[in-house]
Amino acid sequence: MKVLAIDVGGTHVKILASGQKEKRAMVSGPRLTAAQMVARLKRLATGWSYDVVSIGFPGVIVHHRPAREPHNLGPGWIGFDFEEAFGKPVRMLNDAAMQAVGSYKGGRMLFLGLGTGLGSAMVIEGGVAPMELAHMPYKKGRTFEEYVGVRALKRLGKSRWRKEVADVIECFRLALQPEYIVIGGGNLKKLKTLPEHCELGDNANAFVGGFRLWEKSWRKLTR
Repeated sequence: MKVLAIDVGGTHVKILASGQKEKRAMVSGPRLTAAQMVARLKRLATGWSYDVVSIGFPGVIVHHRPAREPHNLGPGWIGFDFEEAFGKPVRMLNDAAMQAVGSYKGGRMLFLGLGTGLGSAMVIEGGVAPMELAHMPYKKGRTFEEYVGVRALKRLGKSRWRKEVADVIECFRLALQPEYIVIGGGNLKKLKTLPEHCELGDNANAFVGGFRLWEKSWRKLTR
């Protein structure tokens, strides 16, 4: 079975199909609708063959469908029929959870994605738990995302942003007690050093996670 894995982000959408070596990408942004994304991706994937589709989506997913409109994209995601639009079976998971699935090496793992916002998920003994830590209140009336997302990086500057990232990670570590923490996302490269107890993630693991979603061992855990 060949899989088309789609990693939907607030600034870019990236795709990779089984057997391909080079990912392809398109710009996303706050005006991108679900219908526009599918139409553009079908053209972007020209020349690739695939039987099924995996989508990592930056928001809450229930039964492989968005439960809310995304914070950093356009409208029209709730109720959109992705299977009809692609003409293929589709499995959809929170984007951080999909990258977490691809990063998982066993035990109790916390995944945090430093990108446009803050992605978060835990995998515990192979069970995936997407989380919405980003929008929980943190301090001074702001959320966690408002201290470690891309807007915070612009507002605070790199030095202070790095300190906030370390503080937030330690907060999550103490609260959730993971055995290890994997840090991924586009702004990972902005860190000088990894905080304690953390491992370097790889954004390519989103595609690994997308491929794994169709493996028998993961299907029952990502419903």
